Order: sequence, then C-alpha cells, then structure tokens
Amino acid sequence: MIQDIILDTLVDGIKLLPFLFVTYLVMEYVEHKTSERTGRIMQKSGKLGPVFGGVLGIIPQCGFSTAASNLYAGRMITFGTLFAVFLSTSDEMLPIFISQQVPISTIIRILVVKAAIGIVFGFLADLVINRKKGNAREKLQIEHLCEHHHCHCEEGNILKSAVSHTLQIFLFVILITFFLNLVIEGIGEGKLAELLSGRSLLGPLIAGMVGLIPNCASSVVLTQLYLEGVLGAGSMLAGLLAGSGVGLLVLYRVNDNLKENIRITLLLYGAGVLSGILIEMAGVVF
Repeated sequence: MIQDIILDTLVDGIKLLPFLFVTYLVMEYVEHKTSERTGRIMQKSGKLGPVFGGVLGIIPQCGFSTAASNLYAGRMITFGTLFAVFLSTSDEMLPIFISQQVPISTIIRILVVKAAIGIVFGFLADLVINRKKGNAREKLQIEHLCEHHHCHCEEGNILKSAVSHTLQIFLFVILITFFLNLVIEGIGEGKLAELLSGRSLLGPLIAGMVGLIPNCASSVVLTQLYLEGVLGAGSMLAGLLAGSGVGLLVLYRVNDNLKENIRITLLLYGAGVLSGILIEMAGVVF
C-alpha cells in the first residue's frame, strides 16, 4: 500500500512541475516589474487604502505582505490597508490552482471574494479606529521602513528565483500529498471530509489556525485539501484569509507594539473564520 501511495504521489507531483515553473517564471517577471510601483500606490492611497490593499493583495508577489508590514510599521499606510492586504493575500494558492488546471472562472471568483472580504474588513477597521482617535494622525516612523529585507527571493535573477520557488513548492506538494494520501487511506475520505465539512464549525476553526502558520506550507496544505475534496470552499477560505504568508511574522519583528500585533493576529483569525462559516452556511460553490 505504501509503495502505491509513494508512486501515485510522485507521478501526480511530477506532472505539476512544468506548470509550476511557468507560473512562477511569469510571477517573478511581474513582481520585478511592479513591486516598487505597488508599494508607492499603497503609500499614496489615503482613505481608499483598503481598496488598493485588497486588490493588490491578490497579486501573488513574494514579499508583498512583507512590504505592507513594513509600511504599516512606519505608519505609511493605515491599519485597514494592512488588514485588507493580509486578508486578500493567498500565498501559494494561485500557482497551485494554475498547475492543477483549475478553471480560470473558478480562480477568478475565489480571488474576487477574497479581495472583497479584505476591502470590507479593511474599511470597517479604519472606520472603528478613526472613530476612536478622531482626527489625530499617527506620526511617521521612518526608521522601521525597509525594502523587502525579509523576502528570500533571489534579487535580480528571475530564472533562479522561479526555479527556487518551483522546487520548494514541489517538495511541499509531494510531502503534503503523501501525508494526505496516508491519512485518507487510513481514516477514509468520507469520514475525513465529514469531520472538516461545513456541517460543523470545526472545519473553518481548524483551517483558520492552519492559515496563521507564517509559512507558505499552510496555503499549500489548505489548497491541496480543497482540491482533494476534503475541505469545503468556506473552510479553505477561512484558512487562506487568516494566512498572510510571512507578512505576520515580519510584522512582529518590525512593529514595536506587541499588543497591537497580537490584536491583528486575533482579528485575522476571527475575520477568516467568520467569513468561512458564512460561506459554508450559504452553500457557496466556486
């Protein structure tokens, strides 16, 4: 049984390699051409920050949530803008969807929903904060700003960076798929799906906790579980909304206010889980 699982996992994984590589090559090109521009757009967005944050956040750029963390630590963008970016960021979801040849219409619907949720919660966050602080404006803290120092992409070498990303995610997919196949074989796909399905709160609650893990592995796990039919759309989105790649980890490093960082983490989890539960209850199918 183990040999069959290993063979099936390797065959499925190898089929993804060319799609993953082409996807990351295109993404790296787009990032190198637009990363500085998107940062400037966020800085100048003002009250419309959550809109720009929600829309720009769905672009799968290495270090985009990291840039938002740094900009917020320097008080160059609002809390709502940061929140919108964190919620709309999907990390490795998009390249995996593309490599698995998920219909473009499905991908677009999911991205639109994530961006919309990020924008709504972003505006709500800014509205609440502005009411509490009145017209008081926070001072800029330029010493906290930096340019993608926490992004581990290969600067200036698109091909090398694309290969690096491809191999990393390929390894994650292989390991996670192997583990999933073992679990499904042992427990049964029906029982596992029932445990994490929308018929209970357990799916979104667990998925939200997985999403908070500051690593691309969390988005790989959630996306693979969804593609395997184990997670429903709401549970998957609960985790992906709560996840922000390494952005949250960087926020803890560059933002001096620990209580605020903890509050942001809890709000991310709450917003993700609440949205996931509502989507599951509404029976939304992408």
